[in-house]
Amino acid sequence: MGGHLPTDPAPNAAGTSMRRMFELYVTAGFSELELSAITHTLAQANDMLAEHWFSWRYVSDAPGLVKGASGMMVRAEPAIMNYGFSDVMIVVGGRQDDKPAWLARARAMQRQARLVVLLSDAATVYIKSTSQPAGGVTTHWRDIAALEESGYHPNLTTRFSENSDGIITAAGVGATAELVIGLIASQLQAPHVAELGNRLLLHTIRKSNAEQPKDIADNEGLFDIHVTQAIRLMEDTIAEPMSMAELTAQVGLSTRHLERVFRKVFNDSPARFYKKLRAKRARTMIEETLMPMVDIAVATGFGSVNTLSKAVKDEYGMTPSKMRARRKISLLAFDEDQSAR
Repeated sequence: MGGHLPTDPAPNAAGTSMRRMFELYVTAGFSELELSAITHTLAQANDMLAEHWFSWRYVSDAPGLVKGASGMMVRAEPAIMNYGFSDVMIVVGGRQDDKPAWLARARAMQRQARLVVLLSDAATVYIKSTSQPAGGVTTHWRDIAALEESGYHPNLTTRFSENSDGIITAAGVGATAELVIGLIASQLQAPHVAELGNRLLLHTIRKSNAEQPKDIADNEGLFDIHVTQAIRLMEDTIAEPMSMAELTAQVGLSTRHLERVFRKVFNDSPARFYKKLRAKRARTMIEETLMPMVDIAVATGFGSVNTLSKAVKDEYGMTPSKMRARRKISLLAFDEDQSAR
């Protein structure tokens, strides 16, 4: 736990306590990156303020030692239905069941006007299980394409976080620390927020309504401006691929010049790089959705199942059908538990 609460909580100007208790809900295979980002940010805030304003505890539907995706272990208390709610519950991303136990707890806390935050994979499960959210919803960009292809989610965005009637869905992962700063910012003065960002070496604290950098071209500082423009065009036209002549015309370079630049940066031709992007998008759809292969072929510009199958096998060493079968097996938690013994 992140320190014991003092017996003399500090009041704010309205006379209410500034202390906040967070419960961090973990399941087997949780994201250690997200969990560490939460606790480290809260610990740094306490250290900066020289007060224990923020504390936390770990809870789970399977209490005791809970193992993360990379082997990290935490000791979690039982999450008892309709009992012992904290001020805020954050459900950490990682492997999730289709019908997780935390969902009922989240609904109960929502009814009591207690804040619930769902990170990455947890946000994805919530979006799948909620047909008509009151407001916007989001998750990590890697799941957004699959959600859009497999269902109707008109309120789905690609922002870092969204608040839908007291339930915050968020991208999580590397943006988790910024989200936590946002959760506690109302209790801090502006210089404290800036110092906390500096302590965490955050060059910029992005707002919740900022768009996630979901494409390779979003990392503009890594590449030449023409390379960035070419990649962005490729990523925007995966379903209907452009010819190299069309691409070079829009970028404003000759085919030979673009070829030379791509080989220097990626050790690959523009056409081959384009095909890899489409195969990567296809892999996401194969593993994360139940879309028919013919629909995936059309959505990624391959046109036919045979062309899709060859492209995926060339890139990943297995056919789409084997890739989907392997993914199905890995989703069965009890099979994984048996194989680990």
